[in-house]
Amino acid sequence: MDRRDFLKTVGVMGAAALPLKHLRAESKPDGQEFVGILVDTTRCVGCQSCEEACAEAHGLPEPDTSSDIEGERPTTPEQWTAISYYETERGGVYVKKQCMHCNQPACASACPTKAMLKTKEGPVIWRADKCMGCRFCMLSCPFDMPKFEYDKAIPDIQKCIMCWERLQEGEEPACVAECPEDALMFGTRRELIEEAWRRIFREPQKYVHHVYGEHEAGGTGYLYLSSVPFDQLGFRTDLGATPYPELTRDFLYTVPVVLTLWPPLLLALNRATEHNPDKSESEVNYE
Repeated sequence: MDRRDFLKTVGVMGAAALPLKHLRAESKPDGQEFVGILVDTTRCVGCQSCEEACAEAHGLPEPDTSSDIEGERPTTPEQWTAISYYETERGGVYVKKQCMHCNQPACASACPTKAMLKTKEGPVIWRADKCMGCRFCMLSCPFDMPKFEYDKAIPDIQKCIMCWERLQEGEEPACVAECPEDALMFGTRRELIEEAWRRIFREPQKYVHHVYGEHEAGGTGYLYLSSVPFDQLGFRTDLGATPYPELTRDFLYTVPVVLTLWPPLLLALNRATEHNPDKSESEVNYE
């Protein structure tokens, strides 16, 4: 392989890489606001009505409501939302937890088949027909919410989808509709943040002056009010305000570049340095 052929191969490599720069293009918002849910933990009494409503709405097994809630209870493939109980500096506090529906979800960014999708309405949903079972969504989620059905022959990823189907019919999420204490409020994310701060300013001694989810990990669809610091309620307070996809974007763009360019580069180098037994040293062109 002479120098001309080597440069031609490298040129082809460069041309193959050109489309990759378009991966950096960000989709422009269409003006539609994300919806979300505000959880006021000072109003939650741990009745588990939200758990029962969620199970009924999505055909999940009925949750166990026969005993008192003790400690932190994680979500499972069979239970998309769970009430936990925390002993805090101001007494016991009940907290509903589920998928946070991030504004820029790490799970959707990590999914190579777009099975995990951030809808234009706001909820993050999972689509079985597109899933390849890689479970990158589970590894990437800072809230540990996507759950895998390890005990099934044909497993699915399970998590809260904010009752996306109900939203398409103009209904509220089931948990919000069935909460007897008005601990849950559904609306646009902007409206919920305004309402959250209105409650804080109205009763500054009742709430910590922080709306969890307003900025965490770039902002989330679920927002929380609390009477105690959020670390006392099992929330991560080390996430920062940068969306998780932005933290890994440069690395993720490097992967396709390496996969696209590395093989032809090795091929070009191999051809440039291989010994051609059909030519004697005197026939080799050293230009």
